[in-house]
Amino acid sequence: MKNFLYIYIILFSLTTFSQKKEELDSLPNNYDDYIFVKPGDSITIKLNEITLFPKHKFKSRKDIRYYIWFRKKVFKAYPYAKLASERLDSLNVRLNKIDSKRKRKKYTKLVQKYIEGEFTDQIKKMTRTEGRILIKLIHRQTGKTAFQNIQNLRSGWKAFWYNTTANVFKLSLKTEYHPEFENEDFLIEDVLQRAFQNDKLKKQDSKLNFDFSKIIFERKAEIDIEIYKQMFAKMRKKKKSIKKKKE
Repeated sequence: MKNFLYIYIILFSLTTFSQKKEELDSLPNNYDDYIFVKPGDSITIKLNEITLFPKHKFKSRKDIRYYIWFRKKVFKAYPYAKLASERLDSLNVRLNKIDSKRKRKKYTKLVQKYIEGEFTDQIKKMTRTEGRILIKLIHRQTGKTAFQNIQNLRSGWKAFWYNTTANVFKLSLKTEYHPEFENEDFLIEDVLQRAFQNDKLKKQDSKLNFDFSKIIFERKAEIDIEIYKQMFAKMRKKKKSIKKKKE
């Protein structure tokens, strides 16, 4: 009986050891990405902060169509404003490291030609609405208006902006971006923030000081696109008038 008991204890010990070994074998070799918690422990996990925006409030189904149209315009203009901000930031960082006035001038000229090559054809293909959004977004991304950005650069750079934006679209390069009280700017920011959240556009923080989460809740997420409805109504009226004259 005693011998049997010894055999049982040995077998039980071997079984328990085998089970523990299997448990240890199932654990990952790299423990850095894991947290071990014992009963009674409390842990704090830092999560990425996100803002949940309220659902849009449209007056009619037709308004939704206009908002989608406007969203496409913002999607087209934003990458160029983002690129302009990146190029100007790189230019300013580099210029701060160059002491020679001659070398600074030479480097500015090289960057100017590079940016012109990236922008010219694309900007000229933009509509007036897209051009206006672009000028506003340059203010959003750089913290300065398009006019302020070109003031300290070469005259050729100034001519480029006037030829490709102001003259083409009949727009002011001094246009600013104020989503806190300008309806169109609010719509632009609404499109951007939702696109950032859904990974449809690569986020680049604004250099302007405003809290959009506060703005959208104050406006109760109401979408006002009346200005665009009126614009298209005028366009349709003009087309009908031209058609009648031809007849």
